[in-house]
Amino acid sequence: MIYFTTIKSDDEIYEVIALQKSNLPQSLSQEQMDSQGFVTVVHSFKTLKKMNDTEASIIAKDDDKVIGYLLAMTNASRNDIPVLIPMFKAFDQVIYQDKKIASFHYIVVGQVCVAEGYRGIGILDDCYKVYKEHFKNKYDFAITEINKNNKRSIRAHARIGFELVHSYKDAIGNEWDIVIWDWMKNSKSFNL
Repeated sequence: MIYFTTIKSDDEIYEVIALQKSNLPQSLSQEQMDSQGFVTVVHSFKTLKKMNDTEASIIAKDDDKVIGYLLAMTNASRNDIPVLIPMFKAFDQVIYQDKKIASFHYIVVGQVCVAEGYRGIGILDDCYKVYKEHFKNKYDFAITEINKNNKRSIRAHARIGFELVHSYKDAIGNEWDIVIWDWMKNSKSFNL
């Protein structure tokens, strides 16, 4: 039976790390990345535990097995993961609704992943419904960045209602789309 909850144990954090590891680019072929998407950031147990202690992340489980996750990250984590510092710096400068994103109270989708064999059946959409219900009364919106090469993720986030607010290139040449899911309005999908 598939159900959705928050991370409540160290074992669940380790399961998230295992699922993450199997979906990093070094674990996938180019064909798999093109068709199934990928994750880019490696989280340590310590970092995930700290993030989860600040705001509990959402997981999908099939009986006792973690089959998907939606990580919750706050501004408090901005310096904990060096590869994400440019994202937070972009948030400090990008304008949304005539204000800098940094002036809003937002929750960051720290990463999202659904296990192979469970994709395409609505797990991601249901994870996001739970995420929204869990955070909508505490935060103005959810925000994340997506690697422009991750077409499956871009399409999925557009379907859910995220809108493109900014694109940039990082120091090593990767291109990123910053997208927002504004819970207070009917977000329009961005162009692919």
